[in-house]
Amino acid sequence: MEKTIVATGKTIDLAIEAALTQLGLDRDSVSVEVLAQAKSGFLGLGAQPAKIQVTYEAPDPAPKVALSSASRSKPKAAPVKKQEPKPEAPKAEVKEPEAPKAEKKVDAPKKERTPKAEKKVEAPKAEPKTYAPAEPGSVEETIEVFLKGLLAHMNSDAVPHAWKGEGNNYYVEFTGEDLGYLIGRRGDTLDALQHLCNYTINRGTESRIRISVDAEEYRRKREDSLSRYARKKAQQVLKNRRRTTLEPMNAYERHVIHSALQDMENITTHSTGTEPNRRVVIEYVR
Repeated sequence: MEKTIVATGKTIDLAIEAALTQLGLDRDSVSVEVLAQAKSGFLGLGAQPAKIQVTYEAPDPAPKVALSSASRSKPKAAPVKKQEPKPEAPKAEVKEPEAPKAEKKVDAPKKERTPKAEKKVEAPKAEPKTYAPAEPGSVEETIEVFLKGLLAHMNSDAVPHAWKGEGNNYYVEFTGEDLGYLIGRRGDTLDALQHLCNYTINRGTESRIRISVDAEEYRRKREDSLSRYARKKAQQVLKNRRRTTLEPMNAYERHVIHSALQDMENITTHSTGTEPNRRVVIEYVR
């Protein structure tokens, strides 16, 4: 059963965070619709908080089992009076010859079984990835040198490893500790590093290359999460025959949503709005 609540906050993100805290759900389990943007007002006058509506799936209530009128009005059975037995005349006791008593066999004490120790099956440890060093003067080395300088300004000890994929695609993976700092909230920091790297490396070149920056396989995990979220929202659209609008996403995330639903029957998707509030609309079609 689909339910909605309305939440407010100084910003859209704070309003979403307040709603998720109230519901005890994660971001991928709800759909957010912005009802009103936050207004700062003039000298504190006329300020208004941001207002959103959050839609989520709640479990259907269990049906109550009604008692039938027959079971409620069933008469109680009358108590049955027990008849007292009549006293019998004493019978003469007839002594029978006693049979010889059999000797009791003493069983040997049973040995307690000691439980066998369960064998613990350890999962095979994943071998660390190995990266080939970049060749001097190559595009990979240029990418690594730029990112190392950028990371030094951020006081990060992470190490970038670049390699060439198909066509003009290059990939970068960060290794080291505390990589969550480089990923940021919903990958914002990672997207910023990727944007700066693409802009710098492609500046002044004739053939444009595309660089994808990742850490701890965040991009793959995010794609899987967005694909599951998109299919779940599409199933709701099919059930209710009513379109739904997702929360604002960047171009990369919108592309993942479109790709996940492009082959789904009776479902079409399109984007609406302007950056940075551009959203994906999932719509039912016959």
